[in-house]
Amino acid sequence: MLDRELVEAVKLAKEAGDLLMEIYATDFDVDFKGEKNPVTEADRKVNELLVRRLRETFPGDGVVAEESRDTSDSIRRGRCWYIDPLDGTKEFIAKNGEFAVMIGLAIEGEARLGVVYRPVGDRLYRAVVGDSAFVDVGDRTFALKGTVVSDPKELRLVVSRSHRSESTDALVKRLQIQHETTSGSVGLKVGLIAQRDADLYVHLSGHSWAWDACAPDAILRSAGGRFTDLGGRSFVYGGDDLRSRRGILACNNHDTFQNVIEVVSAIAEENGLLHEPDEEDEASSDDTPDEEE
Repeated sequence: MLDRELVEAVKLAKEAGDLLMEIYATDFDVDFKGEKNPVTEADRKVNELLVRRLRETFPGDGVVAEESRDTSDSIRRGRCWYIDPLDGTKEFIAKNGEFAVMIGLAIEGEARLGVVYRPVGDRLYRAVVGDSAFVDVGDRTFALKGTVVSDPKELRLVVSRSHRSESTDALVKRLQIQHETTSGSVGLKVGLIAQRDADLYVHLSGHSWAWDACAPDAILRSAGGRFTDLGGRSFVYGGDDLRSRRGILACNNHDTFQNVIEVVSAIAEENGLLHEPDEEDEASSDDTPDEEE
């Protein structure tokens, strides 16, 4: 059991959320890690807080975080925390509330624990794989369980608020999806699925990273959903390359997964997302992340 780990992760996510909100209320500066990738003092300060506290609390564990230069702990066997201090930086900058702290724990490469905390609205998703998943909204707690809807025409697709690709349009057309909603943050999109407000999320790009996936992965699987790459493979956390080059497929249940995976994989194949990385791909593994929101 991971009771102590979950208690500490929840406590730390709340503390990080308080720090985010302090900065959120100010006229903070915005820098750029790349042409399209903003970063704020909130990203950096919360990153430092999370890494420092996790190393103090669990000194034998590895810690990998988005704003840390050293990600070498990912090549260690055993336990490793994957941290996104501010999932939804663009939404933080836009001040629309759709951002979160994400803390995930992988053991021997499998996501086992996840906490996603949205400070605006005080909403916290938490789960340990093999146990139940819950969402705390203020002082109320609700169990998480995805819907049983599986007919693609009835599925509610959650898409990025910040951008929309031609591949997403193709997905909607081929699956004949008629219902869409928007949200920032990977973790919050998956939270909508786990709390029965959406059924499907497909990230049709090779530009997400292990810290984007680990916590949502544990939460959605604990809520009875599926979280895989676009080819249907389970995520394995660790190694030299932390980029999720084969995209993300998250859905409410196994039947939905079976009904959409063929179309999702076909579109991913058409966009070159399912090929095995060559030397050039590996060489670019430490490129500046393109944030999925």
